[in-house]
Amino acid sequence: MKKLFTAQSKTITGAALVLGAASFVSRIIGVIRDRIFAHHFGVGESLDIYYAAFKVPDLVYNLLIVGALSAGFIPVFLDIWVKDKKRAWHVTNTIIHILGYTLIIVLSLLFAAMPHIIPKLVPGFSSENIQETVKLSRIMLISPLLLGISGIISGVLQSLKSFFVYSLTPILYNVGIIFGTIFLVPLYGISGLAYGVILGAFFHLCVQIPTLLSHGFTYSHSYNIKDTYVRKIGKLMIPRTLTLATQQVQIIVITILASTLTAGSISIFTFAQNLQFFPVGIIGISFALAAFPSLSEYYAKKDAARFITHLTLAIRQILFLIIPCTVIFLLLRAQIVRVVLGSGKFDWSATIVTADTLAFFTLSFFAQCLIPLLVRAFYARHNTIFPLIAAILSTILTIYLSMILKDSMGVTGLALAFSLSSCFQVALLWVGLRNYISTFKEIGIVSSLYKICTAAIIMAIAVQYAKYPMSKIVDMTTFIGILLQGFTVGFTGLFVYISVCKILKTEELRLITKSIQRKWLRTSPLQPEVNQGDQV
Repeated sequence: MKKLFTAQSKTITGAALVLGAASFVSRIIGVIRDRIFAHHFGVGESLDIYYAAFKVPDLVYNLLIVGALSAGFIPVFLDIWVKDKKRAWHVTNTIIHILGYTLIIVLSLLFAAMPHIIPKLVPGFSSENIQETVKLSRIMLISPLLLGISGIISGVLQSLKSFFVYSLTPILYNVGIIFGTIFLVPLYGISGLAYGVILGAFFHLCVQIPTLLSHGFTYSHSYNIKDTYVRKIGKLMIPRTLTLATQQVQIIVITILASTLTAGSISIFTFAQNLQFFPVGIIGISFALAAFPSLSEYYAKKDAARFITHLTLAIRQILFLIIPCTVIFLLLRAQIVRVVLGSGKFDWSATIVTADTLAFFTLSFFAQCLIPLLVRAFYARHNTIFPLIAAILSTILTIYLSMILKDSMGVTGLALAFSLSSCFQVALLWVGLRNYISTFKEIGIVSSLYKICTAAIIMAIAVQYAKYPMSKIVDMTTFIGILLQGFTVGFTGLFVYISVCKILKTEELRLITKSIQRKWLRTSPLQPEVNQGDQV
């Protein structure tokens, strides 16, 4: 068990599979969480209050914690680690204290200002619902503090390629929220949801501490804000924080606009967004997290060839996995929504609107999966400015399109605006990064994409033709019937996709199959998966 928790992943694909497998479990638990929400609350005011209350704590988490980790802490920690491990732990302690004290001050100010913030966030809410939102948001302000310390630990574990224990954190976080829904809501009402969030954040922190200690970490009250490396982390995280700020502005504007639509619009948008993040999180985020340490390492060694090879292979593998997911989510969206959320107060009309919203999210699956990878490729090169520019332009486009489309399309228009801006953002990042690295080995990507799209088209035809016969065999008015139809048709489509890819000798299928077949949890450093054809 100790070896499992402290093991390091050898390859990017292997690391991505560790993260992807855990992410899959986490998403399943997240789906169970959302189904419990839908069953108990439907798509009405209660869940709108909960999701709205989440926005401010989530804003703090993304700006102060995610920004520091993804852009500043990991590359700098790796730079120190190879030179002086004792200094690396000293800087880690310093960052923990700086972040902790900063969060205490910021969260205290937000606690006092919450009655003034919430009415501007949800102008369409009644005064009673605004008061309830303020109450929940104040309770949940504890979670960013716990997640902040946990986030720094996560950064260390990612840097040292201990992906397994890091991958458990979102699972336990969702377990805490589910516990709150089932056991605390009956005791404390909707406030039980907020207490569940705090419990999940506590689990998120505690599970990582033993592995951190096993790597040699010792706590010390270090607070040297003038440390050279600490200042470097701060310098790198400022543009990243601004990048995340633009994304949070986008989310806040969408929340404001959704609050002016029919009751339940915030819940529908959030449900659809959570469902679409299932494949995006498993595939896009997993590969981005797995590739980041290696990209940082190869840039530090000035090994441009391996940097490009790693990045290109990751792009091809992401496309290989996300395109069939796009087909399934687009053609089986109603089945997915009904199976996951269709319970209790979540009626058929809510299913239709959520499925339509999900369809528009689906259009940008490929973009949403590539954005985290391309952004981290910039960060590995210590460039946080261009991703900021791309994020600002994308956010402006999202807000503009959302304001236009919400009147004619309602909540589905908000999802379409999000997808269009995501495609725009990935195009900007691609062009910008290519100016730095000179090539993405586009010939290889286009060749792979041709095979992948051919297989996906044949898969789509198989899925579409299989739906009707299955609907005659099973009872489509029952949960089991819809589940059997969706599962059978989806599995058939995936079988067809893999079979065609095998016939076409798709390289990505070979690499992923190879990683699954071998033992990919190793104690040796992360190495590239390169074959002779990739060197061209």
